[in-house]
Amino acid sequence: HEGGKRLGLSWCRDLVSFRETHISEESLLPLTASIKHKLTQKNVTSDIADLLVTEVAQKLVGKKVSTFQSLASIVYRSLEESIIRILSSAKKIDLLTEVGSARKSRRPFVIAFVGVNGVGKSTSLSKVVHWLSQQNFSVMVAACDTFRAGAVEQLRTHCQRLDCALFERGYERDPSVIAQQAIQQATRQGIDVVMIDTAGRMQDNEPLMRALAKLLSVNLPDLTLFVGEALVGNDGVSQILQFEHRLQALMQTEKKCVIDGIFLSKFDTIDNKVGTALSLVYASSIPIMFVGTGQMYKDVRTFQAENIATVLLADS
Repeated sequence: HEGGKRLGLSWCRDLVSFRETHISEESLLPLTASIKHKLTQKNVTSDIADLLVTEVAQKLVGKKVSTFQSLASIVYRSLEESIIRILSSAKKIDLLTEVGSARKSRRPFVIAFVGVNGVGKSTSLSKVVHWLSQQNFSVMVAACDTFRAGAVEQLRTHCQRLDCALFERGYERDPSVIAQQAIQQATRQGIDVVMIDTAGRMQDNEPLMRALAKLLSVNLPDLTLFVGEALVGNDGVSQILQFEHRLQALMQTEKKCVIDGIFLSKFDTIDNKVGTALSLVYASSIPIMFVGTGQMYKDVRTFQAENIATVLLADS
């Protein structure tokens, strides 16, 4: 049966001979152990795996089943529903609708890209530029990484390849002012989206975190995207939580989250270890909006909870 096959539930073989019965907690013990092992093997943290198996048990205990096949199907569907529920629990953002609404109001939709050093922030930003251009939106990139040598030149190369406007004022300037000027110019030119590239920084780098908090406070972007690397696994959970906590403290905002969404880069490098995505959303309540799936500009896709559930439930 497809459900049993995907879950690899060898324990179900012992149940083939039974006829119609009600599922008990005791009969589910081998099941919950099997599920937890499968999930943790795919990088789901043990607390989330425990949550999922508890939900499955609560749904199944007392249900009437008559065959091995029906039990396996119930298990599969229940797990899939629970995984999708967690991945969909964060507030959804319909980016295309919001950008379209801003265009009707004759103002640019502003997206700020933030994150730690070395996660591929500028490349991820360029992929979203390409994605938005494919949706027939015009884009201007604001070069607000005035800290890292070569950052402006790197963006200039991306923008030339993407036929995208670049607003830059060189280095050692206040990035919040550059962002503000870029938004003003984009407004005058009728550009649909301004993408603000910021310097990578660790959450304990006080001067750079203060500069980022100022940029966000002055310019109030419509969307702040945190670029995280799928390769770091569940360390990315503490990374984004600490980053968000520091921004909250510096900005003293009443917003529930300063960070509105996540771009998960290098998603193509983690094989079936996709449990990181589940951990990120569960711990932060911030939705994953995009995943990077390769080296090319086109290698980006919007996040689909159903796809992650399928990989988590598939045999390794």
